[in-house]
Amino acid sequence: MPRSRRPGGRGRRKADAPHPVDIYVGARVKERRTELGISQEKLAEALGLTFQQVQKYERAANRISASRLYRMGMTLGVDVPFFFEGYHEAGAGSGFAEPPAAGFESDPLQRREAIGLLDAFRAIGDRVERAKMLELGRLLNSLAKPK
Repeated sequence: MPRSRRPGGRGRRKADAPHPVDIYVGARVKERRTELGISQEKLAEALGLTFQQVQKYERAANRISASRLYRMGMTLGVDVPFFFEGYHEAGAGSGFAEPPAAGFESDPLQRREAIGLLDAFRAIGDRVERAKMLELGRLLNSLAKPK
């Protein structure tokens, strides 16, 4: 019978398979990196790692420590919770968690649209022009709402 733990109490799941959370977090790192157009080499350089280590993180061959995940988030312009958004392990209890907020969407495409919109808004240098864009967005939103 294969052992699921290594000596010392630390280890991986059966046959050293990565945990589903590690796989998900690695995929989110890769998603954000590619969304920003950053190569594994550039991310590795910013974090003081080799590109092979970034590759291992993205494939969940190695686990990402909390401090490294924090630094990755800072480098990629997201908070740590970003890496876990949308993950729900089948059969996992909710523990003390609150129910999801009504109307919250975790669709990655909507997230990309929001990031793109925010990037475009931030690129507007003139304060008055930004205010006009915000007003336009609110107007479009009010017109789109069913009456």
